[in-house]
Parts: sequence; structure tokens; C-alpha cells
Amino acid sequence: MVTNVNTGKNGRMFYYLLIALVALVTADGVITRFLIANNLATESNPFLRFWSRSDALIFIKLIGAILAAAILWIVYQRKPKLSIIVTAFFVLFYTGVITWNLYAYFISRDSLTSCLPHLFPFVY
Repeated sequence: MVTNVNTGKNGRMFYYLLIALVALVTADGVITRFLIANNLATESNPFLRFWSRSDALIFIKLIGAILAAAILWIVYQRKPKLSIIVTAFFVLFYTGVITWNLYAYFISRDSLTSCLPHLFPFVY
């Protein structure tokens, strides 16, 4: 008997993982673009470094994330467990990347004094 992998708890969980992955990759692009525009960071990915100074970075990240989600969805039809594991890994990976980007933002002296001057009165 063949079961439909798109229904049930695993199908719903995988759908939410894909949505989270696309959102996290896109958020990484937005945060990275903001940091680069304010000279707080540089793009470490050599393939995206060329586009990092333009808004094309966000578009490329969004299209890449949607393409990756589509490929993962196709793979999920044949190998659901593998797809869930790979997608969960990349959700955790991009959560770490975003955490690192936000840490880079908040650790910079200029951003701390402009965002939270009343909490750090001795930083000036």
C-alpha cells in the first residue's frame, strides 16, 4: 500500500521547515545587506561578494531559497526522512548564521551607542 507523504504530521512539519528555511535565508540576506551597507561587515561567501553591495543580494537569496525548498520538496516525495533531516540541519545552520550576524551588529561600538545609548552611558 502506498501512502501519501504530503499528509499527516510529518508532511505538515516538513512544510513548516521549508517555510522556516526560506524565511531564514531571506532574513540572512536582509541582515547581511544592512550590515554591509553600514560598513559593519563584509560578505564571506565569494559567490555572493559581487552582489553584496546591491539590493540584488536579497533577491538572489530569496530565489535561491525558493529553489532549494522546491528541490527539497521533490526529494521529500521519495525520501521523506532524509529530506526532513537535511532541511532541519539547514534551518539550524541559518539560525546560527543569523545569530552570528546579529551578534556582529550588536557588538560593534557604533551600533550600541546609537541603538541603546541610555544603557551604555560610559561607552561614549
